[in-house]
Amino acid sequence: MSHHAWPTELKFSKSGKALTVTFDDGETFTLPYKTLRLESPSAEVQGHGSGPKPPPPVISDDLTVEKADPVGRYAVRIFFSDGHSSGLFTWAYLRELGEKLAAA
Repeated sequence: MSHHAWPTELKFSKSGKALTVTFDDGETFTLPYKTLRLESPSAEVQGHGSGPKPPPPVISDDLTVEKADPVGRYAVRIFFSDGHSSGLFTWAYLRELGEKLAAA
């Protein structure tokens, strides 16, 4: 990816259980909380090193996001209602997830 798009807005929808990210190039992506939790870039979800990826966590349908803290100017740490909060979602990663979902 050559360009770095910055999000102009992160909108957490409690009713929609999804994060809507709007980027400065006009693209908007909606990322369900469940997808964010499943694809969390944390080591406990993605595995350590080159070994097999651990089994995906079982995620309840009423999973919500309690809060999200910006990390520097490049990422957001999302605190999920099941206690998971070790994943740092960079703008590039959110963009990648959004594009993957949009292409699916």
